[in-house]
Amino acid sequence: MIYKVKLKNSEDVAIFDETVYEFLTTDPYLVKIDFINNIRRHSSGCGVFQKVWKNPDGSYITETIYLHKLIAEKFLSHQKTDKENLVGAKNNNKLDCRLENLMYRSRAQASRQRRTTSNTGYTGVYREGARYRAVISIDGKSSHIGMFSSAEEAAVAYNAISRQLYGEKGKINVVDRSEGGTV
Repeated sequence: MIYKVKLKNSEDVAIFDETVYEFLTTDPYLVKIDFINNIRRHSSGCGVFQKVWKNPDGSYITETIYLHKLIAEKFLSHQKTDKENLVGAKNNNKLDCRLENLMYRSRAQASRQRRTTSNTGYTGVYREGARYRAVISIDGKSSHIGMFSSAEEAAVAYNAISRQLYGEKGKINVVDRSEGGTV
């Protein structure tokens, strides 16, 4: 069963499977702080609980709990390694916190999944005059894939190399077929 919880500051919803939802709604500490009803959308796009508590001495402390990290630490800690220690969503939806969607990944893998800053709208694709260059990072170095007539063709070429090099952990551009590319 899938559970959807509306966020406190957004119309968006966080998505959980039954195991996660049960944990979030029965853990004594999470129940005490009303965690499930106080999840907000963070500026990074993930779910977060954030509350300011007043200490007995009059000072204040801010408690911040990132939803995806909490869940991964509770249920997926056996997958964490020295290299793969950042939590990410396989489908890139940071609010989809079903166990099947969360995974530990390396900093390099996380970097490959970030939204592109290229003006073409595609990761690894850059305009050079009337043509488009496709490049991919291999061991921290930029590697030329080729020159193409359209950004979509370059994105498709990037996708092929990304799949070959990184498998499911690689970035894949979503290419609109009506623009001349193929997915």
